[in-house]
Amino acid sequence: MYRNIGKVVLSLALPLVLVVVALVAPASAQQSVRLQYRTSAPGATTAQAEPWFQLFNDGTTAIPLNQVKIRYYLTGTETYRFACSWAVVGCSTVTGQFVRQSGADQYLEVGFTSGNLAPGANTGDLQLRFYRADWQTFTQSDDYSYGSGTAYTNWDKVTVHVNGQLAWGRPNGTEPTPTPTPTVPPTGSAGVLFDDFTYSGSSDPRLAQRGWTVRSSSGGPGVPGATWSPSAVSFPGGLLTLDSTTNGTAAGTVQTELSTANRKFFEGTYAARVRFSDAPTGGPDGEHVVQTFFTITPLRYNLDPDYGELDFEYLPNGGWGEPSNILYTTSWETYQADPWQAVNTHTEERASFAGWHDLVIQVSGGRIRYYVDGRLFADHGDGYYPETPMWIMFNQWFIDLQAATGTRTYRQQVDWLYYSKNEVVPPADVTARVASLRAAGTSFTDTVPNP
Repeated sequence: MYRNIGKVVLSLALPLVLVVVALVAPASAQQSVRLQYRTSAPGATTAQAEPWFQLFNDGTTAIPLNQVKIRYYLTGTETYRFACSWAVVGCSTVTGQFVRQSGADQYLEVGFTSGNLAPGANTGDLQLRFYRADWQTFTQSDDYSYGSGTAYTNWDKVTVHVNGQLAWGRPNGTEPTPTPTPTVPPTGSAGVLFDDFTYSGSSDPRLAQRGWTVRSSSGGPGVPGATWSPSAVSFPGGLLTLDSTTNGTAAGTVQTELSTANRKFFEGTYAARVRFSDAPTGGPDGEHVVQTFFTITPLRYNLDPDYGELDFEYLPNGGWGEPSNILYTTSWETYQADPWQAVNTHTEERASFAGWHDLVIQVSGGRIRYYVDGRLFADHGDGYYPETPMWIMFNQWFIDLQAATGTRTYRQQVDWLYYSKNEVVPPADVTARVASLRAAGTSFTDTVPNP
């Protein structure tokens, strides 16, 4: 729904082989690693710590990065969240987790899922950050690994393990066995949801039997005082049809939504064929309407760290400061309603997307990839990756109301929905699978287990 912008900075340094010998014994005679550190948040207290690393291979043999663990030591038992802001090796290959030690200590352990570090080479920037799960400020100056320097320097208060052996730095506190490299997410499906939307209407009992809810409850998003009307949701010709209407008043505004009843959708592939529209079916144009396909979890409290939301949102007439049509993909970490604070990242294109489009969201391995008609539209991840199961939703609602008179109705339609649990399905394969299901006469199937 809203937006957050990332950053890109590149800084490279030259290897200094002799420093490694002076500070720490290498893991082998041929393999010698060295770590440099700087911070982009040098204050003693901060809302977000920002350790940046560069890892050097000063040896004579390549180092598989999936054998490398970097440890940054902290004081305190607070719960933190890790994120990779940017990395030369690609944030999609960088992992991070917090490991408890004895007493009031813990460390951030950074690893890699793939890649090799050649002799004489370095990783380039690893721009990392972490923050408290409750988004409170914290003192970082008492952390063992913290340094206030904003230029890279060799730093032995951060350790590097290679294949389970200490290869650089001076540890702090207890040192449990390094954690294993994360396994690659499974490639086979663990359950499929497919719906062709062949229903007689919003009161068709099969909707509830198949796990759908047609919204009638009041509340956001959209115009305060508007009605969410099941009667404005229909299925002509097997198309989910959302008809949202306004006469320019809150009392005369109807919004529409269809949602899964169960929060059982997490990693895997989400896809839908959706028809956006630029103009109303009748009445004057110009309303700031939002047409959507998205996943979401409930916000239990302000800045809830377990909140998640992955959005396709089309604004045919603009809104949120945009003057005309724009398509957003937005990945959310969390938000606060009052005063408004959004923690998200987004990608957008300013163009008309009226007509039918195949929309795909792949959620796997710490990355969220959005596709439009087979084209990669956005690649998000890091702290914006969802943590908990989500609902799947379609809705159409008004940001605000314009001054035009007369009733106007905007229409969004959906041809089908497909979800495969724990499986990354290429967009072309999604459409092929849907065609196969239809050819077999399957209008609905749901083998996704309930949580």
